[in-house]
Amino acid sequence: MPKAALFMGSKSDFASLEGCVRVLKSFGIDTTVRVASAHRTPQVVAEFAAGARANGYEVILAAAGKAAHLAGVIAGHTTLPVIGIPVKSSFMDGLDSLLSTVQMPTGIPVATVAVGGGDNAAYLCAQILSIKYPEIARKLAEHREQMAAGIARDDAAVAEQARTL
Repeated sequence: MPKAALFMGSKSDFASLEGCVRVLKSFGIDTTVRVASAHRTPQVVAEFAAGARANGYEVILAAAGKAAHLAGVIAGHTTLPVIGIPVKSSFMDGLDSLLSTVQMPTGIPVATVAVGGGDNAAYLCAQILSIKYPEIARKLAEHREQMAAGIARDDAAVAEQARTL
């Protein structure tokens, strides 16, 4: 079974990550969800990341706000793919989180989604895992077809509404 971990810097981040967890589970990805801080519990983060591959994890997602070093610290302790999710902060509306997450040194990449982009992080995780798991690839293709069908319905509805003006 595909296995991923989702870390968040604080409990308050969970409300913005529930959709991420739902998407991961919808693809059949066994998901461990943890609260750990790059600054307040660095040993916990380092130990988990260093042992993640041996413990069967294939992708790690990390959400953090403000200084947002969590994804980078995790990436520094593993060679697994790490997806950073910048969390919107009150100070700079998440720009600080985005820049802290995306600015990584050469050789220690963190794939980074938009501020508050937890759902897209889950879809990216599914795409990474679809290389190995055909069932996830099938579900991704079905999801894309459903999105296209929804747009086609919206197109028809708007065209009809425009005709009646």
